[in-house]
Amino acid sequence: MISDLEKVKIAADFLVSKGLSGATLGIVLGTGLGNLATKINIEKSVSYADIPHFPVSTVESHAGKLLFGNLMGKKVLAMQGRFHFYEGYSMEQIVLPIRVMHQLGINVIFLSNAAGLLNLSWNKGDLMLLDDHINLLPVNPLIGKNISELGPRFPDMSAPYDFGLNQTFEAIASAIGIQLRKGVYAAMTGPMLETRAEYRYLQRIGADAIGMSTVPEVIAAVHMGMKVAAISVLTDECNPDNLKPAKLEDILAVAAKSEIVLSQLVCEWVKQL
Repeated sequence: MISDLEKVKIAADFLVSKGLSGATLGIVLGTGLGNLATKINIEKSVSYADIPHFPVSTVESHAGKLLFGNLMGKKVLAMQGRFHFYEGYSMEQIVLPIRVMHQLGINVIFLSNAAGLLNLSWNKGDLMLLDDHINLLPVNPLIGKNISELGPRFPDMSAPYDFGLNQTFEAIASAIGIQLRKGVYAAMTGPMLETRAEYRYLQRIGADAIGMSTVPEVIAAVHMGMKVAAISVLTDECNPDNLKPAKLEDILAVAAKSEIVLSQLVCEWVKQL
């Protein structure tokens, strides 16, 4: 039986054989946010289905490709679509691409996602820089025998989102006039959206946004000593006292509109890495 670490090495070796090596930054593009890929001067593109041991994204809005190329003078490896617990994948499958990025020598990763807005003093369409998270998923990728080659048994999570990377994002946003919120992201399983009572609970425990991704990838990245930054596009208002049905097409429309600003912000951030 092939171990999780062997799967990582096999996938990494395959990508090296296809010329996808030498990147210094990993990027994960979330729901409705795949168009940031148009800013990358793509040199190589590989379908997830062709990479050994990679899952295949089942979410319609996720392209399911790994992109290698140049962004603002930096070599990047970008996931155009990610994997979710609600798709039926194990945590090991969900974080495999992050571990592969680390195996390829990438030590800085940026993640994006579309999230529900819980902090009602903000607005739909705002960008939120993740300062912390609340993991409400039933499992995490570090459960089981520790892979000591990747990281320690008990990784510290006091600052999962790198302070220096976040400072740079905030400085750039201020300089170019982009409003960038900063807050706490809560991860739930999905795929259903939450109830009114669940939204009230999430607000009371300190969550500013709610989503179905990102946290497993962050845990795996921090375990390996990677520097992490993440931004949520707040696509729908989760007001338990005035809750209206959310439609996927509306969420994608907000994500697409906000991505124009997100792309500008990320490109300026990459320049300064």
